[in-house]
Amino acid sequence: MNLHDSANRLLSDACEAGLVPGVVAMATDRDGIIYEGAFGERTLGGGEAMTVDTVGWIASMTKALTSVAAMQLVERGRLDLDAPAAKVVPDIAELKVLTGFAADGAPQLRPAKRPITLRHLLTHTSGCSYEIWNYDMGKVQAALAIPSVTECKNKALALPLVADPGERWEYGVSIDWAGKMIEAVSGLKLGQFLKANLFDPLGMTSTAFKITPDMRSRLASTHLRGADDTLSVFRFEITQEPEFEMGGGGLYGTIGDYLQFIRMILNGGQLGPQRVLKPETVQLLGLNHMGSNRVRLLKAAIPLTNDAEFFPGVEKSWGLGFQINDAPVFTGRPAGGLMWAGLANSFFWIDPKTGVGGALLTQIFPFADKESVPLYYAFEAAVYDSLQ
Repeated sequence: MNLHDSANRLLSDACEAGLVPGVVAMATDRDGIIYEGAFGERTLGGGEAMTVDTVGWIASMTKALTSVAAMQLVERGRLDLDAPAAKVVPDIAELKVLTGFAADGAPQLRPAKRPITLRHLLTHTSGCSYEIWNYDMGKVQAALAIPSVTECKNKALALPLVADPGERWEYGVSIDWAGKMIEAVSGLKLGQFLKANLFDPLGMTSTAFKITPDMRSRLASTHLRGADDTLSVFRFEITQEPEFEMGGGGLYGTIGDYLQFIRMILNGGQLGPQRVLKPETVQLLGLNHMGSNRVRLLKAAIPLTNDAEFFPGVEKSWGLGFQINDAPVFTGRPAGGLMWAGLANSFFWIDPKTGVGGALLTQIFPFADKESVPLYYAFEAAVYDSLQ
């Protein structure tokens, strides 16, 4: 069965069976789109069909875009991967390492052993974390009245470190700090920098922190899978008047736009006549920059996520913006592939070796959804099967 037929059947069956309300999936090689499909509804019970130009919250798929923007500034000599980040964003020097809690619940802190660098931030080895996957951060938030980062308030970035910089992989607000660095040296809001340096050159016309009226007309709702497996509409939206634009997860966009970004990476930093990164920088993105540290299971600490790990049992490292599978995985992707995902169950991968990549979007909580992750795996496998 060809890719068009196999992917259509896979995705339409998932929607017809009620496994997901709606889904958009696309795949590309270096030359152009090799599959696109959309099935189900934008809002469960709403009657409006999911389409390939549907806009969704891409959440932490934002991280790769912000990381690439930071590397554009490294290329230009405006940022340094290994200089103290505090030279650019002084507030980051105030972050201390959490050692425990006093009897009254007050966090106990000590100075970090070394300064945080941009390389630490881009590899999630800065010691920054999220309360989503770290119970202690929830306790700190309660004790110090620190909001969740999804509220896009500057105080959200004041969470203490959970480890000394460089000592372990800990998923968290690191890329939000990288976004702050981009703003500090460029003099632009993060969204303005991304638009001028990535979105406009790559033709990503429906990706932004602020949802335009045109984007809103195509916006899919978020949904919640209950404990009894039933799906319901669960309205959630990143604030449209943020104190800071969340480089770690604030973007809304289409899968078609994201494929432009994927194809640029597959083509060594260039899409058509537009070059946005040097080939050697693109190679650098896909190398392990975390030493002997490895990506580990994200243990759920709040109900909006399940325990999460892609391809358990396979060693995974982190480059400058992406998780790297250090060995082949069962979908057919060889070692050295790049990937990540978004909290509302959107996913992407980039395979420089084979020259293919793709993305799939649902809008469901909790993260690592029991139906969305297998659907993503199956879609990726269908793409590789079609290449045989």
